[in-house]
Amino acid sequence: MTAPTLHDPDPRVIRITDAADERLVPYRNVRERDLVGREGRFIAEGKVVLNVLLSNPAFAVESLLILENRLSGLNEQLALCPDDVPVYCVTRETMDAIAGFPMHRGILGVGRRSTPQSVDALIEMMPPRALVVVLCGISNHDNMGSIFRNAAAFEADCVLMDETSCDPLYRKAIRVSVGAALKVPFAREESIESIVSKLQRSGFSLFALSPSGTTSIHDAVPSPRTALLLGTEGEGLPKSLLQQLQTVRIPMSSGFDSLNVATASGIALSRFSRFAGL
Repeated sequence: MTAPTLHDPDPRVIRITDAADERLVPYRNVRERDLVGREGRFIAEGKVVLNVLLSNPAFAVESLLILENRLSGLNEQLALCPDDVPVYCVTRETMDAIAGFPMHRGILGVGRRSTPQSVDALIEMMPPRALVVVLCGISNHDNMGSIFRNAAAFEADCVLMDETSCDPLYRKAIRVSVGAALKVPFAREESIESIVSKLQRSGFSLFALSPSGTTSIHDAVPSPRTALLLGTEGEGLPKSLLQQLQTVRIPMSSGFDSLNVATASGIALSRFSRFAGL
């Protein structure tokens, strides 16, 4: 059911009271399923993430789903939306029924990514001085989002990940990244060995993070083109890579095994970023 009111001067605002409305299909049960992989679509959640989405021409907004008491605070965001983007406005009860759980932020959007970047294209675009994050087997969406947040904070030029890593455009990864997954260029394809080989041919010095690394991260000397490799929780990077690359460790208590990979990424990026020593 649609109920236009005099309180909605923006003609794009469509008030919906039926959670079963077909126009809301992309938003249903967002906790249990995700749009990722469906023609590049994804769910953006929250005002901060929406701001990032609207500011990046690499992404398009297909529709918005807004809680009625949040609508008046989004005038600036709505002004940035193309005229053909529908804005569905619902009550708290309707939104919770659509999403499948209480949506405290009250702001959702369906975004669409343009043609994905390839590993080759991103490497080709890298400047003479560049910092690249390389991920292998990162399957936890919280970790993925946190790594992207760290990459944005320390101005990494891009993130490259192998095909076994999860997609950073999952709703939870985007939310945890505070929108950084929509800001930092990335490519997700191929094997980790293929990515490493391409970076080496392009003049990158590669540093593989490992608790058993031979060099302290504080003693490692970055080059103009540096790539930091991070592996999955527990198993870490493949032994074959650790045997052929320079390995670095983060000094810590001898009675503790390792850091969370997202935490390790923040420490490593801080050490190798252009802000080191400032």
